[in-house]
Amino acid sequence: MTQLDPASEHAAPASTATAEHATESTAREENSGHQKTPLVGKHTSWVHVARTALIAAAVVCIVLLAFAWPSVTSKVQHLPVGAVGSAEQIAQIEALDTNDALELHTVASREEAVSLIQERDLYGAIILGDSPEVLTASASAPAAAATLTQIGTGLRLSLQGAALAQMEAALKASAAGSVPETGSIPSDVARATNVTITDVVPLAETDSRGAGLAVSGLPLAMGGMEGGAMISLFVSGTWRRLAAIAGYGILAGLGIAGILQGWFHILQGDFIANAAAITFGTVATAATIVGLNSLIGRLGILVGAIITIFVGNPLSSLQQPLEFLPGLWGSVGQYLVPGATGTLVRDLSYFPRPIRRSRCGCSPRGRYSAPS
Repeated sequence: MTQLDPASEHAAPASTATAEHATESTAREENSGHQKTPLVGKHTSWVHVARTALIAAAVVCIVLLAFAWPSVTSKVQHLPVGAVGSAEQIAQIEALDTNDALELHTVASREEAVSLIQERDLYGAIILGDSPEVLTASASAPAAAATLTQIGTGLRLSLQGAALAQMEAALKASAAGSVPETGSIPSDVARATNVTITDVVPLAETDSRGAGLAVSGLPLAMGGMEGGAMISLFVSGTWRRLAAIAGYGILAGLGIAGILQGWFHILQGDFIANAAAITFGTVATAATIVGLNSLIGRLGILVGAIITIFVGNPLSSLQQPLEFLPGLWGSVGQYLVPGATGTLVRDLSYFPRPIRRSRCGCSPRGRYSAPS
């Protein structure tokens, strides 16, 4: 029989006890670790609490400023409008425009004014003479059309007031036994006290106030930002990211155009052209965010989102003419993706005619220069 060593018999229980003690110590450490973890969050320093609240409040204020500033600071100013009439008649309109609301440009005829409006060189026109008329284009900018409509109402009241004054003078002259001179009553006052208001390029009946086209800018911008962020986080490799951007842009363009045109009937014109315009916009935004992420890391996603949502979208001039924004901010907005995309989509829907800059010397948005 094999005899056991007494030393080994005493050693075995000792080693077993040591192992059990180590196991219990590890368990206690793990349990204590699990218990201590929540305590760290409960004992956040007051300085950190104040700093977090301050940063959150600052972010909310910045967001409010970004979206409210264009509406609060905008005003009716420098609106490019054509004027058909004699030099004296146009001078009278300019004299009444004390707030520089209009930027009048002399146009030879009504037909030329209509052509310039359809090419987006002018927002409207005032036709003076025997048959006064105000031409508007609500599809170009509902705010500009509303301004011109108010001008047409004021012109009608002015003509009616002038006509009443001339009639009163004629009655007094007749009562005194004298005959007023025929030429003393202007023809546009004596024969025309009604002003016709004509919408040359009206909005579609399915979006009669232009609200759908105006509010679609923010989803378009957010869509491009969301695609760029997802591709930056979940796709690696230069060519794979480029392929993802292209594929996302095409699918998003078709989907968004299908909703805005096929379902809501907000967009007009050719579906493929509208889908291509939206594709270009989403690709440009997504590529910008992916590129910034490649350059400066995850911070690039935040920078791209700020440029797109808090700078580009408020300055896109989808809800008002770019001339209404202070300074050059309206023009700056047209160089950013939301403004460029919104203008392109609007042009494709309502202003498909090519712009003949060689004839009138215009910039892309309403800077008409009368030919010499």
